[in-house]
Amino acid sequence: MKFAALIAFIVLPAAPTAAQIDLTGTWARSGQSDNVNAVEPVDLLGIPVNEDGRVKALSYDIAALSATERQCQMYPPFYAISGPFPLEISMVREPVTQKLLAWKIAGWGDRDETIIWMDGRPHPSKYAPHPHGGFTTGTWEGDTLTSVTTHFKLGDIKRHRGFSSDRATFTMRFNRHGDILTVTGILEDPVYLAEPYVLTEVFRLTTNPNGFPLTACETIEELPRLHEDPTIAPHYLPGQHPAMNEVTDKYNIPLEAVLGGPETMYPEFRKRLEDRYVLPPPVGGGN
Repeated sequence: MKFAALIAFIVLPAAPTAAQIDLTGTWARSGQSDNVNAVEPVDLLGIPVNEDGRVKALSYDIAALSATERQCQMYPPFYAISGPFPLEISMVREPVTQKLLAWKIAGWGDRDETIIWMDGRPHPSKYAPHPHGGFTTGTWEGDTLTSVTTHFKLGDIKRHRGFSSDRATFTMRFNRHGDILTVTGILEDPVYLAEPYVLTEVFRLTTNPNGFPLTACETIEELPRLHEDPTIAPHYLPGQHPAMNEVTDKYNIPLEAVLGGPETMYPEFRKRLEDRYVLPPPVGGGN
């Protein structure tokens, strides 16, 4: 028995534990689609919105961000996946024992920081305050760090297109392979989504720091009419969004697809469009 215990003492510490995986550093995304090629105001294709989520998206007028009370409104945690900037991850250590207390994903520009608590603390009551960054806890599942975020405010799923409510839950799974970090985000929302929305992004370790750090926000007068009359709430009534048909007119994508829904996430949806979709003419009108 003593010999077996000695062998176990020698062998077990040699096996690496999942918690030894280091996620620190600045991780630049390999590519992203939200701020470069996707600029149309109405484009819910591939987002599993329910009817309420679709109505919410089509009522949104970007001029609302110029209202004084909304100028400092931040993107929700999901925008760490769908947004354009890198992930800057660092350790937060317990000051006395120096054990890992949390992982910190730094905020940038208009997204708050995310603190992934690793000490087993519970999520607060559903009636607790909902900060922009939410409340996040994390656990190791083998070599995968899984985090769960709750208690964040209503915000964009993609830039000004589609929204999640303050009852949503956001799960992230971090997998590191050398200098590559794969992050899968799973957004679940009983208010605006019919099914979970899953998005995966690939990041590469870089020596370049985050060039757009989180800074203090100060309101200014952007649209005079909103400051002259604070009762104005920019919005669109049902069926009156001026960009409703923009994607259809530019790319011939049927409106049924543009307005999203869970069925638009799956390859089988293409079969419903085969008889209606026609390739748009080449740019410049060539043959």
